[in-house]
Amino acid sequence: MDFYDLDLSDNTLDAIDDMGWTSCTPIQEKCIPEILDGKDVLGIAQTGTGKTAAYLLPILSMLDDGGFPENSINCVIMSPTRELAQQIDQAMQGFSYYMQSVSSVAVYGGNDGSRYDQEYKSMKMGADVIIATPGRLISHITMGNVDLGKVSFFVLDEADRMLDMGFHEDILSIAKLLPPDCQTIMFSATMPDKIEELAKTLLKSPAIIKLAVNKPAEKIKQLACVCHENQKDKVLKNIFNTYGQKRVIIFSSSKSKVKEINKQLRVSKVNSGEMHSDLMQSQRDEVMYLFKSGKIDVLVATDIVARGIDIDDISMVINYDVPHDSEDYVHRIGRTARADNDGIAVTLVRGKEIEKFMQIEKFLGYEVEKIPLPKELGKAPEYKITNYGKDKRKGHKYGKYRGKKTARKKSNKPKEPRK
Repeated sequence: MDFYDLDLSDNTLDAIDDMGWTSCTPIQEKCIPEILDGKDVLGIAQTGTGKTAAYLLPILSMLDDGGFPENSINCVIMSPTRELAQQIDQAMQGFSYYMQSVSSVAVYGGNDGSRYDQEYKSMKMGADVIIATPGRLISHITMGNVDLGKVSFFVLDEADRMLDMGFHEDILSIAKLLPPDCQTIMFSATMPDKIEELAKTLLKSPAIIKLAVNKPAEKIKQLACVCHENQKDKVLKNIFNTYGQKRVIIFSSSKSKVKEINKQLRVSKVNSGEMHSDLMQSQRDEVMYLFKSGKIDVLVATDIVARGIDIDDISMVINYDVPHDSEDYVHRIGRTARADNDGIAVTLVRGKEIEKFMQIEKFLGYEVEKIPLPKELGKAPEYKITNYGKDKRKGHKYGKYRGKKTARKKSNKPKEPRK
């Protein structure tokens, strides 16, 4: 569908023309008319499908047409992280370029007092659109700095991540301050039970738009190396020797592992940095700046950067451990091969993760090419499903002896309570 087939304002269409856009993405084609019709919307679609424009364009178009309270906050957009809030704010500036009467402010933590004062003044003057992280907005609400009584649009972007980060109560607290007729729009990459429950709480007869998770781009060369955990660091070194170590993101599922990997890389003289939620916001900003500017070659990160962060020149993504599910896999490796570039994605698969990786291959519809373990590292686990210490028929762990049962003497010693 062409953007000109939608009932968007002239100023909105002029901004779209400047960006060189002509056709809507599927999520935009389905969501924009529903939002323009005033319906609540639940959109399920992965990163990179154009979700930000799917809600910003219709909301800005309606604000541009007028009829909303002046000097009041008319739209609140919630974001799980500062990085995503900044990204939404940048998109907002582009889409509203020709809208002199529409103002906005990004509200997020990790900055100095002068920034807080700027946020306070903008909200008091009634910025049309607030783009905020939950914690920072709650802080302003607690201080009496913001009036949400006239808000017409409430948007939750990356709602699943917000719930994963523990913002459930904050979201409900903010929602209680909104007018009953506020139009609510919720986007999520996944649809777990907790998202369904939140949708039932916040949305009124919503239009539900769910796009299937896209398969990875064909430009991504997907590889996997089956290895033992204690072989991974040397496998990593071999990957760097083969494919280079410039513009690389290494993903791991735990903060402690990210720290450990980065430490080992630094010992090996690799120019690397780490990104995880234990860092202060100023530290995260510094790391992202160093990586984006090329002053750091390798970024080791948790899934905090798997979604919602646009860096177009990533040459390789390495999954140090297998992602939790197919959607996480697609999000992670989707950081490479962007903006018409090619890219490589390598997943290190230890024995206990083989079955999980096979499920990812089942979703993909093909087997990912396996690169052999370097001979000097010894033998790799066999790529097949095993019980890994559990008898699935009986639910018992295998003991030291798996043959005849051995009689054990009963002890009269009382059992200690479990801790």
